[in-house]
Amino acid sequence: MSLTTDYGTSDGFVAACHGVLGRLAAAVRVIDVTHQVPPGDVTRAAHVLAQTLPHLPPAVHVAVVDPGVGTARRGIAIATPDGLLVGPDNGLLPWAAEALGGITAAAELANPDWFAPDVSRTFHGRDVFVPCAARLARGAPLEEAGPAVDPATIVRLPDPRAAHGDGWVEAEVVTVDRFGNVQLAATGSALTGLGADVTVGGVSARHGATFADARQGQLVVYVDSADRVAVAVNGGRAAVVLSVTPGDTLRVEDRR
Repeated sequence: MSLTTDYGTSDGFVAACHGVLGRLAAAVRVIDVTHQVPPGDVTRAAHVLAQTLPHLPPAVHVAVVDPGVGTARRGIAIATPDGLLVGPDNGLLPWAAEALGGITAAAELANPDWFAPDVSRTFHGRDVFVPCAARLARGAPLEEAGPAVDPATIVRLPDPRAAHGDGWVEAEVVTVDRFGNVQLAATGSALTGLGADVTVGGVSARHGATFADARQGQLVVYVDSADRVAVAVNGGRAAVVLSVTPGDTLRVEDRR
Protein backbone atom coordinates (compact mmCIF):
# COMPACT_ATOMS: atom_id res chain seq x y z
CA MET A 1 0.00 0.00 0.00
CA SER A 2 1.08 3.59 -0.51
CA LEU A 3 -0.03 6.66 1.42
CA THR A 4 0.03 10.26 0.17
CA THR A 5 -1.38 13.17 2.18
CA ASP A 6 -1.03 16.83 3.07
CA TYR A 7 -1.01 15.98 6.80
CA GLY A 8 2.64 16.83 7.44
CA THR A 9 4.60 15.06 10.15
CA SER A 10 4.45 17.53 13.04
CA ASP A 11 1.09 16.14 14.23
CA GLY A 12 -0.18 12.62 14.82
CA PHE A 13 -2.40 12.34 11.74
CA VAL A 14 -0.09 10.11 9.69
CA ALA A 15 0.67 7.90 12.71
CA ALA A 16 -3.06 7.45 13.30
CA CYS A 17 -3.51 6.27 9.70
CA HIS A 18 -0.62 3.83 10.07
CA GLY A 19 -2.11 2.63 13.33
CA VAL A 20 -5.49 1.88 11.79
CA LEU A 21 -3.82 -0.01 8.99
CA GLY A 22 -1.73 -1.96 11.48
CA ARG A 23 -4.89 -3.02 13.33
CA LEU A 24 -6.79 -4.04 10.19
CA ALA A 25 -4.03 -5.39 7.92
CA ALA A 26 -0.86 -5.89 9.93
CA ALA A 27 0.93 -7.76 7.14
CA VAL A 28 0.50 -4.97 4.59
CA ARG A 29 3.67 -2.98 3.88
CA VAL A 30 3.22 0.77 3.49
CA ILE A 31 5.25 3.11 1.29
CA ASP A 32 4.85 6.75 2.34
CA VAL A 33 4.99 8.72 -0.91
CA THR A 34 4.85 12.12 0.80
CA HIS A 35 2.96 13.88 3.56
CA GLN A 36 4.34 17.30 2.64
CA VAL A 37 1.85 18.25 -0.08
CA PRO A 38 0.95 21.92 0.54
CA PRO A 39 -2.25 21.94 2.60
CA GLY A 40 -5.30 21.50 0.40
CA ASP A 41 -3.30 21.54 -2.86
CA VAL A 42 -5.18 18.87 -4.78
CA THR A 43 -3.47 19.71 -8.07
CA ARG A 44 0.04 19.35 -6.65
CA ALA A 45 -0.88 15.99 -5.09
CA ALA A 46 -2.44 14.78 -8.34
CA HIS A 47 0.82 15.48 -10.19
CA VAL A 48 2.85 13.72 -7.49
CA LEU A 49 0.65 10.63 -7.71
CA ALA A 50 0.68 10.46 -11.50
CA GLN A 51 4.46 10.78 -11.67
CA THR A 52 5.26 8.46 -8.75
CA LEU A 53 2.80 5.56 -8.62
CA PRO A 54 3.90 3.92 -11.90
CA HIS A 55 7.26 3.26 -10.21
CA LEU A 56 5.68 1.49 -7.20
CA PRO A 57 4.63 -2.15 -7.05
CA PRO A 58 0.98 -2.85 -7.94
CA ALA A 59 -0.89 -2.01 -4.75
CA VAL A 60 -3.72 -0.12 -3.09
CA HIS A 61 -2.78 3.56 -3.16
CA VAL A 62 -4.43 5.85 -0.61
CA ALA A 63 -4.34 9.60 -1.26
CA VAL A 64 -5.91 12.17 1.04
CA VAL A 65 -5.78 15.84 0.15
CA ASP A 66 -9.31 16.71 0.99
CA PRO A 67 -10.35 20.33 1.62
CA GLY A 68 -13.98 19.21 1.14
CA VAL A 69 -13.89 16.62 3.92
CA GLY A 70 -17.26 16.29 5.63
CA THR A 71 -19.21 17.72 2.68
CA ALA A 72 -21.25 15.91 0.06
CA ARG A 73 -18.16 15.00 -1.98
CA ARG A 74 -17.85 11.24 -2.49
CA GLY A 75 -15.16 8.91 -1.31
CA ILE A 76 -14.23 6.56 -4.14
CA ALA A 77 -12.08 3.58 -5.03
CA ILE A 78 -10.80 3.24 -8.59
CA ALA A 79 -9.54 0.03 -10.16
CA THR A 80 -6.81 0.15 -12.82
CA PRO A 81 -4.74 -2.56 -14.54
CA ASP A 82 -1.87 -1.78 -12.16
CA GLY A 83 -3.50 -1.12 -8.80
CA LEU A 84 -6.34 0.44 -6.84
CA LEU A 85 -6.70 4.10 -5.88
CA VAL A 86 -8.63 5.21 -2.79
CA GLY A 87 -9.46 8.79 -1.85
CA PRO A 88 -11.86 11.71 -2.22
CA ASP A 89 -13.64 12.37 -5.50
CA ASN A 90 -12.22 15.85 -5.96
CA GLY A 91 -9.92 15.42 -8.95
CA LEU A 92 -7.07 13.91 -6.96
CA LEU A 93 -7.08 10.42 -8.52
CA PRO A 94 -7.86 10.43 -12.29
CA TRP A 95 -4.39 11.45 -13.56
CA ALA A 96 -2.82 8.69 -11.48
CA ALA A 97 -5.44 6.23 -12.75
CA GLU A 98 -4.46 7.10 -16.32
CA ALA A 99 -0.78 6.64 -15.47
CA LEU A 100 -1.63 3.15 -14.13
CA GLY A 101 -3.39 2.09 -17.33
CA GLY A 102 -6.81 3.74 -17.08
CA ILE A 103 -9.98 3.24 -15.09
CA THR A 104 -11.44 -0.25 -15.37
CA ALA A 105 -14.04 0.08 -12.58
CA ALA A 106 -14.92 2.41 -9.71
CA ALA A 107 -17.06 2.32 -6.59
CA GLU A 108 -18.33 4.82 -4.06
CA LEU A 109 -17.12 4.15 -0.53
CA ALA A 110 -20.54 3.72 1.02
CA ASN A 111 -20.40 0.51 3.09
CA PRO A 112 -20.51 1.61 6.75
CA ASP A 113 -19.22 -1.80 7.84
CA TRP A 114 -15.91 -0.84 6.23
CA PHE A 115 -15.60 2.44 8.17
CA ALA A 116 -14.40 3.15 11.69
CA PRO A 117 -17.15 2.71 14.31
CA ASP A 118 -17.25 6.49 14.85
CA VAL A 119 -16.45 8.51 11.74
CA SER A 120 -15.10 11.99 12.36
CA ARG A 121 -16.44 14.62 9.96
CA THR A 122 -12.93 16.04 9.61
CA PHE A 123 -10.65 12.97 9.49
CA HIS A 124 -11.85 10.65 6.75
CA GLY A 125 -8.27 9.59 6.08
CA ARG A 126 -8.21 7.70 9.37
CA ASP A 127 -11.88 6.72 9.57
CA VAL A 128 -12.92 6.02 5.95
CA PHE A 129 -10.12 5.87 3.40
CA VAL A 130 -7.52 3.82 5.28
CA PRO A 131 -10.06 1.31 6.70
CA CYS A 132 -11.53 0.77 3.22
CA ALA A 133 -8.07 0.48 1.67
CA ALA A 134 -7.03 -2.06 4.30
CA ARG A 135 -9.95 -4.31 3.37
CA LEU A 136 -9.17 -3.99 -0.33
CA ALA A 137 -5.52 -4.80 0.38
CA ARG A 138 -6.63 -7.94 2.20
CA GLY A 139 -8.51 -9.05 -0.93
CA ALA A 140 -12.07 -7.83 -0.40
CA PRO A 141 -13.81 -7.25 -3.76
CA LEU A 142 -14.33 -3.69 -4.92
CA GLU A 143 -18.06 -4.34 -5.30
CA GLU A 144 -18.42 -4.66 -1.53
CA ALA A 145 -17.14 -1.12 -0.97
CA GLY A 146 -20.36 0.40 -2.31
CA PRO A 147 -22.31 1.09 -5.50
CA ALA A 148 -20.56 1.24 -8.85
CA VAL A 149 -19.51 4.66 -10.10
CA ASP A 150 -19.67 5.68 -13.75
CA PRO A 151 -16.10 6.78 -14.58
CA ALA A 152 -17.52 9.67 -16.59
CA THR A 153 -18.91 11.19 -13.37
CA ILE A 154 -15.58 11.19 -11.50
CA VAL A 155 -14.37 14.74 -10.87
CA ARG A 156 -11.41 15.76 -13.04
CA LEU A 157 -9.02 18.66 -12.73
CA PRO A 158 -8.47 20.88 -15.77
CA ASP A 159 -5.58 19.62 -17.87
CA PRO A 160 -2.58 21.96 -17.58
CA ARG A 161 -1.89 24.21 -20.56
CA ALA A 162 0.94 23.39 -22.97
CA ALA A 163 1.75 24.30 -26.56
CA HIS A 164 4.83 24.34 -28.75
CA GLY A 165 5.92 25.28 -32.23
CA ASP A 166 9.03 25.96 -34.29
CA GLY A 167 11.63 27.19 -31.82
CA TRP A 168 9.34 27.75 -28.84
CA VAL A 169 7.47 26.05 -26.00
CA GLU A 170 4.85 27.71 -23.82
CA ALA A 171 3.44 25.79 -20.89
CA GLU A 172 1.96 26.01 -17.43
CA VAL A 173 4.15 25.54 -14.39
CA VAL A 174 2.84 22.36 -12.75
CA THR A 175 5.25 21.84 -9.85
CA VAL A 176 8.18 23.42 -8.06
CA ASP A 177 10.24 20.85 -6.18
CA ARG A 178 12.22 21.34 -2.96
CA PHE A 179 15.32 22.26 -4.99
CA GLY A 180 13.47 25.11 -6.70
CA ASN A 181 13.38 23.32 -10.04
CA VAL A 182 10.39 24.34 -12.16
CA GLN A 183 8.48 21.62 -14.01
CA LEU A 184 6.28 22.54 -16.96
CA ALA A 185 3.27 20.72 -18.38
CA ALA A 186 4.96 20.15 -21.76
CA THR A 187 6.48 16.73 -22.43
CA GLY A 188 10.16 16.45 -23.16
CA SER A 189 9.63 16.01 -26.89
CA ALA A 190 8.50 19.65 -27.08
CA LEU A 191 12.15 20.69 -26.78
CA THR A 192 13.10 18.86 -29.99
CA GLY A 193 14.61 21.32 -32.42
CA LEU A 194 15.49 24.02 -29.89
CA GLY A 195 19.08 25.21 -30.00
CA ALA A 196 21.59 25.35 -27.18
CA ASP A 197 20.98 29.05 -26.44
CA VAL A 198 17.43 29.84 -25.34
CA THR A 199 15.47 32.22 -23.16
CA VAL A 200 13.02 31.32 -20.41
CA GLY A 201 10.56 34.04 -19.56
CA GLY A 202 12.93 36.42 -21.30
CA VAL A 203 15.95 35.31 -19.22
CA SER A 204 19.02 33.84 -20.93
CA ALA A 205 19.39 30.07 -20.46
CA ARG A 206 21.04 26.95 -21.82
CA HIS A 207 19.21 24.03 -23.36
CA GLY A 208 21.00 21.01 -21.94
CA ALA A 209 20.68 17.50 -20.58
CA THR A 210 21.71 18.11 -16.98
CA PHE A 211 22.42 20.92 -14.52
CA ALA A 212 26.15 21.06 -15.27
CA ASP A 213 25.43 21.99 -18.90
CA ALA A 214 24.92 25.54 -17.62
CA ARG A 215 27.54 27.61 -15.91
CA GLN A 216 27.22 28.26 -12.16
CA GLY A 217 24.15 30.41 -11.51
CA GLN A 218 22.79 30.07 -15.06
CA LEU A 219 19.37 28.73 -16.01
CA VAL A 220 19.22 25.40 -17.81
CA VAL A 221 16.22 23.95 -19.66
CA TYR A 222 16.16 20.15 -19.74
CA VAL A 223 13.94 17.05 -19.80
CA ASP A 224 13.38 15.88 -16.22
CA SER A 225 12.93 12.37 -14.81
CA ALA A 226 9.17 12.49 -15.44
CA ASP A 227 9.73 13.37 -19.14
CA ARG A 228 8.59 16.94 -18.62
CA VAL A 229 10.23 20.17 -19.71
CA ALA A 230 11.89 21.64 -16.63
CA VAL A 231 14.00 24.64 -15.70
CA ALA A 232 16.75 24.66 -13.08
CA VAL A 233 19.65 26.83 -12.03
CA ASN A 234 23.10 25.33 -11.66
CA GLY A 235 23.67 25.94 -7.96
CA GLY A 236 20.48 27.95 -7.42
CA ARG A 237 16.68 27.97 -7.45
CA ALA A 238 14.94 28.55 -10.76
CA ALA A 239 11.61 29.36 -9.12
CA VAL A 240 13.25 32.32 -7.37
CA VAL A 241 15.13 33.54 -10.44
CA LEU A 242 11.97 33.39 -12.57
CA SER A 243 9.53 34.44 -9.78
CA VAL A 244 7.03 31.75 -10.75
CA THR A 245 4.66 29.46 -8.89
CA PRO A 246 2.42 26.60 -10.09
CA GLY A 247 -0.27 27.89 -12.41
CA ASP A 248 1.94 30.53 -14.03
CA THR A 249 2.93 30.21 -17.69
CA LEU A 250 6.50 30.19 -18.98
CA ARG A 251 7.75 30.55 -22.53
CA VAL A 252 10.95 28.88 -23.67
CA GLU A 253 12.29 29.97 -27.06
CA ASP A 254 15.42 30.09 -29.13
CA ARG A 255 17.51 33.13 -28.36
CA ARG A 256 17.39 35.62 -31.18
